[in-house]
Amino acid sequence: MKAITYTTFGGPEVLSLTEVEEPHAGPGQVRLKVVAAAVNPLDHKIRNGWMPPQMTPPFPVTPGLEAAGIVDEVGEGVTGVAVGDAVLGWTVTGAYAEYALASDFALKPADLDWDTAAALPVAVETSVRVLDELKVGEGDTLLIHGASGVVGAAGVQLAVARGATVIGTASPGNHDYLRSLGATPVAHGEGLADRIRAAAPQGVDAVYDAAGHGDLPLSIELRGGTGRIVTIADPQAAELGVTFSGGGGPFGARLGEYAQLVVDGKLTVRVAQSLPLADAAQAQELVATGHAPGKVVLRPAG
Repeated sequence: MKAITYTTFGGPEVLSLTEVEEPHAGPGQVRLKVVAAAVNPLDHKIRNGWMPPQMTPPFPVTPGLEAAGIVDEVGEGVTGVAVGDAVLGWTVTGAYAEYALASDFALKPADLDWDTAAALPVAVETSVRVLDELKVGEGDTLLIHGASGVVGAAGVQLAVARGATVIGTASPGNHDYLRSLGATPVAHGEGLADRIRAAAPQGVDAVYDAAGHGDLPLSIELRGGTGRIVTIADPQAAELGVTFSGGGGPFGARLGEYAQLVVDGKLTVRVAQSLPLADAAQAQELVATGHAPGKVVLRPAG
């Protein structure tokens, strides 16, 4: 099968479209014929060698965490899914490929388009996990750094649905988008703390850092300590005493609920662009530079 692989750390030039052996479903797994694979910031961070060894798969690496596709093999012990079913979830063999294995997944609602299905798992699982860790609920004021990104925007919507007031940092061009999601936007840059205080004169009850742009010291200042602050992106977290949330357990059983919310118009995930699998380097650069207004998706079938 065709897959994107790399055999050394480096820039996007290390990615190549190659022929590799097809994987086959083992116990607890299904094999997908991948229709759409989402590109995440973690993909280029691993490719550059920036992540710790425990987060770096052995070479050759096929990138990609999340995918949507058609089940064409069902492994021993798997129930509730059959060959021919459409699913979305997390791959264990890399999503940038014609076929991938998954053990954590949900059935795709018929009315959910493929690109959005591939874009959904990481954004939803991450934000649900962080909001649970922060114990965000009715009446809380939540500050989200990087609120207009795919993960941050999911956090905005899910927090608003819990009854929280959300203040979201974003560039001015994304302020109308954040207002449409129910958040109060504030601009990055000098004077950010004052703008947040003006937007939330009653104070900030919790902080969700989805950006990793060095805003933890400011967040600690606003909170008066490190309590109820969680980052998913700032490597300074440990030295500052802030919780770093780096992954959760299986989520497939809940993923289907959120997929249905998208179909029902109660949750949105922006997809910026869909590209052929061969354009994986371009896709990763779009994500790395932050210039894509939403998720970038690869289509193995072109």
